[in-house]
Amino acid sequence: MQAEQLKDLVISALEDVKAQDVSVIDVRDRTSVTDYMVLASGTSNRHLKSLADSVIVEAKEKGVRASNVEGSNVSDWILVDLGDVVVHVMMPATREFYDLERLWRDAPDLGVAGSE
Repeated sequence: MQAEQLKDLVISALEDVKAQDVSVIDVRDRTSVTDYMVLASGTSNRHLKSLADSVIVEAKEKGVRASNVEGSNVSDWILVDLGDVVVHVMMPATREFYDLERLWRDAPDLGVAGSE
C-alpha cells in the first residue's frame, strides 16, 4: 500500500471513531523515518485506545501491520507506527504541551483530515 493510500485509510479510521482535530503533516522532505505524521485528539483515555485500535484494525485488514504501538496502556498519548505513516493520538492537554505541529512547522501541513 502506498503512503498516500495508507494516510487516507488512517484518516478514515480515525474519523469513524470520532477523532477530534485530525491533522496531517507531510515530513517526506524532512526525515527518512516516515512520510506522514497524523495527529488526532480524543476525549478520554478509553477514546484514545479506541482511536488507536481502529487504525490498527483497518490497517491490518488492508495487509499493513503496525510495527510498533506505544502508550496503549492507560496513556495520554498513543503512537501507532505503520512505517510510512506514524499516528499520534493524544489528549488535548498533552497535544498542546508537546506541540508536535510547532516542532514540524517547516513541513507542509496538509490541514485538517489531510485536505490540501
